[in-house]
Amino acid sequence: MLGGLLPPSAAVVEAFADAAEPPALFPEEAAHVARAVESRRAEFATVRGCARDALASLGGPRVPLLPGERGAPGWPDGFVGSMTHCRGYRGAAVARAGELASVGIDAEPDEPLPNEGLLETIALPAERAALPRLNAARPGVSWDRLLFSAKESVYKAWFPLTRKWLDFEEARIDIDPEGGTFTATLLVPGPVVGGVRLPAFSGRFLAERGLVVTAIAVPHSS
Repeated sequence: MLGGLLPPSAAVVEAFADAAEPPALFPEEAAHVARAVESRRAEFATVRGCARDALASLGGPRVPLLPGERGAPGWPDGFVGSMTHCRGYRGAAVARAGELASVGIDAEPDEPLPNEGLLETIALPAERAALPRLNAARPGVSWDRLLFSAKESVYKAWFPLTRKWLDFEEARIDIDPEGGTFTATLLVPGPVVGGVRLPAFSGRFLAERGLVVTAIAVPHSS
């Protein structure tokens, strides 16, 4: 699913279930989830197996991939990437740092947001106002969940470039339901990439197989 959303310079590996025996973890990774329930340990191992396979396809090393500041995974020198997992999906996208400045991916069940009031927490008034139009254009897609996913991808692309938090209301998402694209206009000063301060991120999305998947690849220059 992700392969069609990212440029060829990004290596993508996906899984739609955990194996009976998930990929082995490095000791420090295993320690990180030692107290987690079995299902959490399995998804943690599977998504890291995806990430290591993606790295290996680019000639990268097989190393521990530990959550760091604000949960962002630590990638080996010379590589950028992103991981995501939800019910029925684990995926990783990796690129050489010389090819892309940053990558952000997210996957969610194609279902309405689970908690009442969550939409008001994550969405700006203009984003909420756009939902009826999106529902009319493509019925059957959970656009509120796709909006949440896009915001997650924005943050995952943003944080490695800035090392700063980005609140949900600090980026406005505009979705093209027919084109399968979205634009995230940054409402705070954007990161500087290639000597240029970025005003926005461009992303792509897919809704199929009971999932919504979003992805952003940040180039070094426009």
